[in-house]
Amino acid sequence: MSQAGTSRAVVAPAMRKGRVLSAVSQPRRKRTTKAEQRAETTEQILDAAEALFSKRGFYGVTLKDVAKQVGVHHTLLNYYFEDKTKLFHAVSARRAVVTVERRMQALDEYDAATGGKPTVEGALHAFLDTDLDLYIEGGEGWRNYAALGALMSNSPEWGAQLMNEHFDPVVLRLIELLRKALPGCPDRDLFWGYHFVTGALMLTLARTGRIDRLSNGLCDSDDYAAVKARMARFMAAGFLEICKPA
Repeated sequence: MSQAGTSRAVVAPAMRKGRVLSAVSQPRRKRTTKAEQRAETTEQILDAAEALFSKRGFYGVTLKDVAKQVGVHHTLLNYYFEDKTKLFHAVSARRAVVTVERRMQALDEYDAATGGKPTVEGALHAFLDTDLDLYIEGGEGWRNYAALGALMSNSPEWGAQLMNEHFDPVVLRLIELLRKALPGCPDRDLFWGYHFVTGALMLTLARTGRIDRLSNGLCDSDDYAAVKARMARFMAAGFLEICKPA
């Protein structure tokens, strides 16, 4: 994805100031093309659908729900997306391109920087931190996408296959680095380790608020910076333990 495309996915449009300019001083607005209008409407639809899917899942949302959220007639959605399944696939793919590209680059750069001798914690930082940074910096849209990912990964019927399609390559790249960091560790233990890592990550991204209640406010489900400061270190200790020689 281009830099411009990434920026559109992460940064929300700036709001105009509510000051009314006179007819004399008001600059003439540039006419937008039909393609630009279509692209803008598509993004609005995807944002609305993403927010709804992240809270209700696939079956809990209708095209009418999305249309109401956007403020258009539901028949317009059929012009942009043939059906709900096509819309859902577009929502799941839109930000996946960004996060996979960033994490793959981070893993490649870390592998090169260490001369092919990564550490477990370093590999996990490369895999986890770049994603967490998107949720820290990207605003509510990215956090909705994170919550949707948590739902999808725990929904074999309508979500897990899409997670496999989008994210398997970057997960397998992480496994490659872990093999280098833990020579002799059986692949079975590496994959179980990843399974535990992704389970903790998905629970974190779900933003259930449970940790807030259990800790009496000491922890905040939205505090991704606190997660980033702890998760890779915590998970690295688990990998080192299960990969110890018997």
